[in-house]
Amino acid sequence: MPELSKVERMKLPRQSMLEQKPEERKHNFKEVPFGYTPELAIQEAQRCIQCKIPKCVEGCPVEVQIPQFIELITERKFAEASRKIKETNSLPAICGRVCPQEEQCEERCVLGKKFKPVAIGNLERFVSDYERDNNLTELPEIAPSTGKKVAIIGSGPAGLTAAGDLIRLGHSVTIFEALHKPGGVLVYGIPEFRLPKSIVNSEVEYLKKMGVKVMTSHVIGKIDTVDELLNEEGYDAVFIGTGAGLPNFMRIPGENLNGVYSANEFLTRSNLMKAYDFPNADTPIAKGKNVAVLGGGNTAMDSVRTALRLGAENAYIVYRRSQVEMPARAAEIHHAEQEGVQFILLTNPVRFIGNKDGWVEKMECIRMELGEPDESGRCRPIPIEGSNFEIDVDIVVIAIGNRSNPLVVQTTPGLKTNRWGNIIADPETMETSKRGVFAGGDIVTGGATVILAAGAGKKAARAIHDFVMSKK
Repeated sequence: MPELSKVERMKLPRQSMLEQKPEERKHNFKEVPFGYTPELAIQEAQRCIQCKIPKCVEGCPVEVQIPQFIELITERKFAEASRKIKETNSLPAICGRVCPQEEQCEERCVLGKKFKPVAIGNLERFVSDYERDNNLTELPEIAPSTGKKVAIIGSGPAGLTAAGDLIRLGHSVTIFEALHKPGGVLVYGIPEFRLPKSIVNSEVEYLKKMGVKVMTSHVIGKIDTVDELLNEEGYDAVFIGTGAGLPNFMRIPGENLNGVYSANEFLTRSNLMKAYDFPNADTPIAKGKNVAVLGGGNTAMDSVRTALRLGAENAYIVYRRSQVEMPARAAEIHHAEQEGVQFILLTNPVRFIGNKDGWVEKMECIRMELGEPDESGRCRPIPIEGSNFEIDVDIVVIAIGNRSNPLVVQTTPGLKTNRWGNIIADPETMETSKRGVFAGGDIVTGGATVILAAGAGKKAARAIHDFVMSKK
């Protein structure tokens, strides 16, 4: 392929991934984008102008050497490009699919000042898939054993990232996962059409081949405590990455009616327990004709698009602000709109109304208007008096955020938390108030993104390495 000048590279159009058609995909749980072909990947990679000071790397929480892996793509060295990413990121196939690159690496892309930024996430997905699908995966070099043991509580993105970094440094690493499959929010929270579970399993298996031990159905706080891991089980350090799995509710009348789900339960049943495939899978899920999902984040989009695939005739997003304030990724909102999701904006529920059998059948709402910005920087929604109206619903999914599960905190004396129940940790080292205990991800920040959790796991791994190697 002829060498292109910098100006020629800048003028190349951004390459889109081919996708399932909306009218087809809303009836199945297969992944929506098909990914790049090698030719499309090379064309997109050629758009990178190889900045001397790559701002994109500064925007990556896991410090991927972005220009280097992209340059390898232009040379058709796809597996080598994947391995370059894995030098700092153990989960490239996952991050390439679910990370908000548009707010991080791609937002800082110099090309984006005049043109569209390089599709870094799409390229990351392509090379990691290419390496896996062509059986070209190679294990990295593992340092000689240090004789140190580290326990990781939780197998979400923070825990998996910390485990991958620590095992390379020569430490013995064991992940303790409460559920029956590893992956945390990656397996229970994100639907198959956005993140196939085979991808998560592949990334976990990669860590296992590196030497990471994974203990599932092992609830820390019940079977063992943090203190027991440190004092009786011989672990030199503990990393807590248990996420934010405790759902928030509206606290309005009728919330205990049948048919009113938290997004956690609705998505866990469908994703982890494969309720969408009932009766082939033995977990049932209530399927409604009129499904309302409350919230405007990625979890709300995942829930409403799942409801559509489960057979909803009307799938609604009910959100108290306007679409501009929605925290969900633009791509997820776009996909939902394409699939026929109906957006009822500037609207907030005030009560759920049930039938004689105790099932929800209507939802009373009130119209909202936007006032001055609140502490989040978004305009504060204000109820419009007398604007109440009702919507027919038979399933409601509440997706308005999560809090931290208190089990580990309640069974770990000396572990300080904030007023929301999140563990307080140093933002650079992820050290907690308890010696030898580190924490990161949603258990520290509250509900956030996969890549920020992975970044916390990376910071913690560095600090844990320093701690255990200095420990006498």
